[in-house]
Amino acid sequence: MQKGKVTILGSNGHLGNAAMTAFRDAGWSVRGLGRTNRRPVAGTEFVAGDADDVEVVRAAIADAEIVVYGLHLPYDKWGNGAAERQLQTVIDAMGTSGKTLLFPGTIYNYRAADRVVSPDLRQSAEAPRGKIRIRLEAMLEKAAQDGRFQTLILRAGDFFGPGNRAEWFEAAMLMDERRGRLYHLGDLDKRHSWAYLPDLGRGFVTLAEQRATLPAFRNFHFAGHWVSHRQMMAAIQTAVPRPLKVSPMPWWLLRAVGVVNPVMRDIYRMRYLWLNEMELVDPDFDAMLPAGAATPFEQAVAATIEELMAFKQAA
Repeated sequence: MQKGKVTILGSNGHLGNAAMTAFRDAGWSVRGLGRTNRRPVAGTEFVAGDADDVEVVRAAIADAEIVVYGLHLPYDKWGNGAAERQLQTVIDAMGTSGKTLLFPGTIYNYRAADRVVSPDLRQSAEAPRGKIRIRLEAMLEKAAQDGRFQTLILRAGDFFGPGNRAEWFEAAMLMDERRGRLYHLGDLDKRHSWAYLPDLGRGFVTLAEQRATLPAFRNFHFAGHWVSHRQMMAAIQTAVPRPLKVSPMPWWLLRAVGVVNPVMRDIYRMRYLWLNEMELVDPDFDAMLPAGAATPFEQAVAATIEELMAFKQAA
């Protein structure tokens, strides 16, 4: 017997695709919405459409109790109100349905000095991107307060995992892997919050299945893997089938490239996330998760590397 119906907006994205798999495996009826079905998930339904069209979104979520916001603009396209317009389309489609919207939060809402980041910590962004994220969450809180629908935010650190090869692993830490080099993004002894996508997808399932006990609006934090850059380097070195020399990330190069490349410019602006320790904590959410919910860190890194190496060999 299926537990209910869920629609994943942005089913091709990193989080969206992980959520598709997690909800399917948990026994839900799953529908994905995307422009094309380039990352199909067996046992789920796919609807082709533009998530910027309110009628398309409204039709895709019509019979779903749960809606997962997996939409994500390109890194350099968040400004000029684009992120707010994208979210407003979904808010309008949700209407006064009383459905539950599961929304991925980011650590961007907080500052470098926020060493321990708990759900009740005041939000004060370090960079323009964080201010945008604060505005998005304020829009959702207002909709919930107005009684339109429930919103549950699950905030996580940087994603990694199968299906996410083009992000920090391939595009940064392993960008010179063929030359035998591995880059660390911050001081080796500083720690960083990482979210293994399959675990995060199951975290959203946990919220969906316990939504009836939760308020109209609540912010949860996903602890994920809180590990040092040294631990990450060691795990990658173990998983990659060739020797790699560890070197610091040449942030100066990203800054120089950022003069002409807006994506690199924005990544450089967010480097404080790697140079400072910002730990996501939430004992309440930890208690909601089933025993053994977290994939062991080395195993998670190995699964990510295995897919990346297979892709590189096939390229």
